[in-house]
Amino acid sequence: MSKKLELPEPNIELLGKICEDNELNSALTTEEKTSIVSRSPENLKNGELADSQGKFWAIVSLSAALLAVSLAAIFIRLSEREISPNATVFNRLWIATVVFGVWNGAGAARRRMSGEQVEERSSYTLQDVMLLTAVGVVSSASVGFWAWSLSQTNVANSTVLRNLTPLFTTFGGWLLLGRRFDNRFLVGLAVALSGAIAIGMDDLQTAGDNLVGDIAALLSAMFYAGNLLISEHLRTKFPATTILMWRCFIGSILVLPLVLLAGDRVFPYSGQGWLAVIALAVICQAFGQGLLIHSLGRLSSEFVAFFLLLEPVITAIMAWVLFSESLSLFNWLAFSVVLAGIYLGKSSGSVAQK
Repeated sequence: MSKKLELPEPNIELLGKICEDNELNSALTTEEKTSIVSRSPENLKNGELADSQGKFWAIVSLSAALLAVSLAAIFIRLSEREISPNATVFNRLWIATVVFGVWNGAGAARRRMSGEQVEERSSYTLQDVMLLTAVGVVSSASVGFWAWSLSQTNVANSTVLRNLTPLFTTFGGWLLLGRRFDNRFLVGLAVALSGAIAIGMDDLQTAGDNLVGDIAALLSAMFYAGNLLISEHLRTKFPATTILMWRCFIGSILVLPLVLLAGDRVFPYSGQGWLAVIALAVICQAFGQGLLIHSLGRLSSEFVAFFLLLEPVITAIMAWVLFSESLSLFNWLAFSVVLAGIYLGKSSGSVAQK
């Protein structure tokens, strides 16, 4: 009898321990859920604030890039006093390749010396190599068709057609990537494009029938749109400096045979000529294009192309200040239309990268 009474005692203790454990787990689970729920709104708020700040600094970087890129026309004009347009492009690209190579090497050396843990990147895949090569090809094609169009048609036609880049970028994003854009972005795009076209409207009235040059300018806009779309995709894996180093290296290889076949002088012969091409490579290509590609990590390629409609506006104002080129009241009104369109597009939900 005593033995029978002794048997349930261990079971009672075991059941009591199990109950205590269940109560403790339940309490901890409830506390954790309560803690998560209480933190969620704050975390969401902090995430929205960080995203807003990131978008703000991306637009600041894009603005600085636009200012640097707008100086290209001035440096190109100075460089072409001594060498041809193709030679200017070649020197711009190979010098920028060296700059990006030194920058990447210095960054890697600094991380090794400081003992900083380097994030290991996956090796280059065949798709990566193909895309990096493609971005160099389409970028060089855009520059080449742009230069060719200027020799086949007037500046007004070429500029207006080249400014259709955001239209092709938006269409490519919708057709190839399944992007969707809200009405505010599309209205802003239409307004800014109309202002950009109006900038060259006076010159268009005296334009001749130069179909070949117009087609070349249109192809230049299409290739530049492809350049932005591919670069945006590559930014998900590679830093801006890596993308641009590949782009400049491949571009210089493609342009050099054109310079040699044409029998043009390859390098400048004076200090002023070298200063012009170095400034073109460092300020416009390395700094300007570097910030532009960097902004693609936060902003969509459609908005970046959209924002670049300000380039002819800034270039025209710089030419007005530096070279005393006249600007009419109609030009200033067109500038205002471009700014209004970009403001509408910036405030839409299609600015951020999808």
